Amino acid sequence: MHESSDTPLSAQPPLCKGQFAGSDEGRTCTERARFEIGRYVDFPLPVCPEHLGPSLLRARNVLWPPVIRLIG
Repeated sequence: MHESSDTPLSAQPPLCKGQFAGSDEGRTCTERARFEIGRYVDFPLPVCPEHLGPSLLRARNVLWPPVIRLIG
C-alpha cells in the first residue's frame, strides 16, 4: 500500500493575509503563512515572513506588546 507524502490541504498553513502597498495595493500575498499575529476583538492575522513586520506596524487591532505565534 502506497501512502502519499503530500500534506493534506487542511493541514497546510493558511495563505498570508498581508497586503501589498504602493503600486500593487489591493493585491494579496500568495505565500503560505508562517506566523499568526494576535489582535484585539478580531481573529489572529496569518502572515508570511515578508509581511510580519509591516503587519505589526499597519494591521488593525494588533495587540501590544505583540503576540506572535509560529504556525508553519
